[in-house]
Amino acid sequence: MLEQYFVKPKTIDRIRGSWIAAEIEAYLVWLVERGYSTKSIWRRIPVAFAFGEFARGRGASAVGELPAHVDAFVADGVARHDARTGSTRPMAKEVRGPVEQFLSVVLTGFEPTGRPHHARPFAAVVPGFFNYLVEERGLRPASLLGYRHHLVRFEAYLRRIGVESIRELSPTILSAFVVERAAAGLAKSTVGNSAGVLRVFLRYAHREGVLATDLSATVGWPQVYRLSSIPRSISWDEVNRVLAGVERRTEAGRRDYAILLLLVTYGLRGREVAALTLDDIDWKRERLAVPERKAGHSTAFPLSAVVGEALLDYLQHGRPVTTDRHVFFRAAASRRPIGAAAVSSLSRSYLLRAGVEVARPGSHTLRHSAVQRLVDANFDLKTIGDFIGHRSARSTEVYAKVAVEALREVALGDGEAVLP
Repeated sequence: MLEQYFVKPKTIDRIRGSWIAAEIEAYLVWLVERGYSTKSIWRRIPVAFAFGEFARGRGASAVGELPAHVDAFVADGVARHDARTGSTRPMAKEVRGPVEQFLSVVLTGFEPTGRPHHARPFAAVVPGFFNYLVEERGLRPASLLGYRHHLVRFEAYLRRIGVESIRELSPTILSAFVVERAAAGLAKSTVGNSAGVLRVFLRYAHREGVLATDLSATVGWPQVYRLSSIPRSISWDEVNRVLAGVERRTEAGRRDYAILLLLVTYGLRGREVAALTLDDIDWKRERLAVPERKAGHSTAFPLSAVVGEALLDYLQHGRPVTTDRHVFFRAAASRRPIGAAAVSSLSRSYLLRAGVEVARPGSHTLRHSAVQRLVDANFDLKTIGDFIGHRSARSTEVYAKVAVEALREVALGDGEAVLP
C-alpha cells in the first residue's frame, strides 16, 4: 500500500527497511480505512518512521518499549523545529499527536496523553459500585452511562460545596442537590432519574459499610405521574420537510438521509440505529433485523423499498471501505462508527434547519412521529408496542393520549346534541 501514497522508491525502501516496518504499514492501513486524506498520510507516516529511528537510537529493541521514548522525541522535534525556523509556534501537539495515534493503533492498551482515562465517580471510596450494577443488577452499558452521568454531577456538587468525604453526607445535603438539579430547568423525569441513581448508590455504600446509615430513603424526588406527559411528535408534513432538507449528493447527506428514514419508518431509537451492522440487513429476503433492543429482545422488520434504496445509496457511495461491520460511520477522519449521541445530534440539526418547533428536538422526536402515524392509522397499542420494541404494554399506553382523530370524534360526538 505504500506505493499508493509515496512515489520515490527511496522513500518506500527506507520505510520498509525500518525495524517497525510492519507496524508502520498497519498504521497506514488504519489511516486509509478511516478516511484520512493523502496529505494527512504524507505527514503522519514519516513521523512514525522518524519516531522508530529515534527510539532505536536510544536503545529500543521492541515495540512495547516505544512509549518510553515519546516525550524525548517530542522535545527533540520541537527543538529542531525552533532551531530551523526560528518560530515560536507551539509544535509539541503536532509532533505528539501522530506518534501517540500510531502507538494506540499498534499497541493494545496504549492511552494517549491527550485523552486521559477518567476514573469512575467515587471509585476511590466505593470501588465496587459499577461492578455491582453489572453483576448483581444486570444493567446494560447504556444504563451504566446514565449512572455515571448523574454520579459525576453529584461528585462535582460535593466538591463545589466543600464536602470532602461521603461520610459527611446528610439529608440536607442530598435534598439541596436534588433541588439544585430541579432548579436548573431539567425535566422532572431527569431529576427523578438522578434521585433514583443516588438512592441506589447510597444503599450500596451502606451495604458495604462505607456509610453508617442508609440515607437512600431521605432522597426525595419530584412527583412524576404515569402518563402525565405527551410524546413530542411532529406532523408528517413536517417529517417530509425535514427529509427534503437533506443534501443527498454528499456522503454525509446520504448517510443522514438513511438514518432519518430508519427513525421515522420503524420508530427506532438512536442507539439502535447506531448499532446496526451489515449482518442485520437481509437483502435477499428484504428484512431488517434490530437485534438488541432496550428490553433485551430483537425485532425483524420488512425492509421497505424507500429505506432499502437509501441504505444502498449510502453503502455504495458514502460508507468507507473497512472491515468493520457497522453500517454508519463518521463522514470525516477518523472514520469510526457513529454513536447514539451523533444520531440524536444530526436529527436535532435537521429539525432545526427545517424550522420545526418541538420541545427537546432529537432522534426521539422522529421515533415518536413514527408511532403517531401508527396511532392515526388505528393500530392497537399491542401492535404498536411490538413494532417499536416495548416489552410491556404499559410503556405504550402513553400513546393513547395522542390518538388525535379518535379524541376529535369524541369531542364532536352525540354530546353536541344536548347543546342549545
